[in-house]
Amino acid sequence: MASTELSGKRVAFLLTNGYEDSELTSPWDAVAQAGGTPVLVSPADGSVTGKNGHEQPVDVSVTDADAADFDSLVLPGGVVNADHLRMDQDAIAFTKAFFTAHKPVAAICHAPWILIEAGVAEGRKLTSYSSLRTDLRNAGAQWVDEEVVVDQGLVTSRTPDDLPAFNAKVVEEIAEGAHAGQHA
Repeated sequence: MASTELSGKRVAFLLTNGYEDSELTSPWDAVAQAGGTPVLVSPADGSVTGKNGHEQPVDVSVTDADAADFDSLVLPGGVVNADHLRMDQDAIAFTKAFFTAHKPVAAICHAPWILIEAGVAEGRKLTSYSSLRTDLRNAGAQWVDEEVVVDQGLVTSRTPDDLPAFNAKVVEEIAEGAHAGQHA
């Protein structure tokens, strides 16, 4: 029997082509199994394809998406995905809006790149794929090498190996709702 811990919660998954397949599918399943409604938001039209071939339809264009319609944001990684998103102004604005509204945000692997562009990394404790360490430190973040890090509603992890811990914290933080310390 599915949990209803996230019943009524809509969770935006922001990504584009080249995402790390498991970093979409695993948290997506965790949110759905907890009773939440995952929604794929993207600058891409039609569907998106992961680096290993997983294809999934886009539910909402990022140009039409409004953070007010969602309870939380999940940012899957993948180098190509993360690099394209951090250059998309609509994706950056959509991401920042979750921080402004104090809503939980989760980012794994290379996804924290967009946090730099959104201006929300400074002063935050987080982790990522190790190659982003210097970028995040230069943006004023405290980077640590840990499986999962939670900082006032911001959940981060390093790689697909961390997905079990990441998923558990994603569900927990979404269930808790808004965090006063979550800020833009």
